[in-house]
Amino acid sequence: MKIFALLLFILSSLLGDRVLKIATYNVENLFDLSNTKYRYKEYKPNTKSLWNKKNYRIKLKNIAKVIKDIDADIIALQEIGSIQALKDLKLEIKKQGLYYKYLDIADRKNTSIKVAILSKVPFRYSKDLQVRAGYKYRNILETKFTIDSHNFYIFTNHWKAKSGPESMRVVSAKKLRQRILEIGEDKNIVLVGDFNSDYEEYIKFKRKRKHNDTYGKTGINHVLKTLEIGNNNFYNLWYDTQEENRYSYIFRGKKEALDNIIVSPSLRNTKDVSYINGSIRNFDEKYLFKKKKIYRWQMTRGKIKKHKGKGYSDHLPVVAKFLFKS
Repeated sequence: MKIFALLLFILSSLLGDRVLKIATYNVENLFDLSNTKYRYKEYKPNTKSLWNKKNYRIKLKNIAKVIKDIDADIIALQEIGSIQALKDLKLEIKKQGLYYKYLDIADRKNTSIKVAILSKVPFRYSKDLQVRAGYKYRNILETKFTIDSHNFYIFTNHWKAKSGPESMRVVSAKKLRQRILEIGEDKNIVLVGDFNSDYEEYIKFKRKRKHNDTYGKTGINHVLKTLEIGNNNFYNLWYDTQEENRYSYIFRGKKEALDNIIVSPSLRNTKDVSYINGSIRNFDEKYLFKKKKIYRWQMTRGKIKKHKGKGYSDHLPVVAKFLFKS
């Protein structure tokens, strides 16, 4: 698969076609140093938790290194605290040698953490898709591109964590599904982000009674229609790699695929725009691990959690490539 993808990349370059690398990365609580109420207490700046200029700069530098090493054309981000944090991250990435000219963040709702996007290529528009008015649900970011005359949509998601039942993730899935139907299922659509759902969530969540309050129905599989692999269904790209590599998170020693890249049926053909088979992967560089665990941002335990100024994120990035024919 990897050899085929490399040959396709070389051939496409010779023909003048464009290959775009798209990634998604939950960066784990990237807050700036402003003193706003919409943040977790351990991220209140200049307190005993040691969220200060020094540790903020280390966090920015570490996350920027990961993004630079991925070198995606478009990267969707989760757990960005503010537009200022996003701009600071963009600047740090530039210092390390990679420039993203375009950015946006879903900040029309004052949730603690938000989704965002960085891009080397311009977008036609980028806007919030409000799931519900309350603060229990984070907005989805809808971004439309026109690349070599081809329209292309990316939806950046961060669904409710497993601290909540499946019915809360279904709410986000239904809103996303509604918007997909408005655009048209036949369009070039990529769904990315931290769905807090496995590619086979309908199997795995049945073991956990506190999650299964939907009579076996899931947002990612049933609402988004990724349950069956077929030409008319959205396709979860995790199925395009070896099963042992299908993970972006490790919880109590068990690998989980909470972060997903899902594509519309049109992106599975070989016409104008298509996913490059075999290109999906988790970004599992050695420095992102420590003692077989993902090397997340480090904090002390206890009543007052303190930042140690070490680590990256508790998630691994996920990357895939797409071909745009000229």
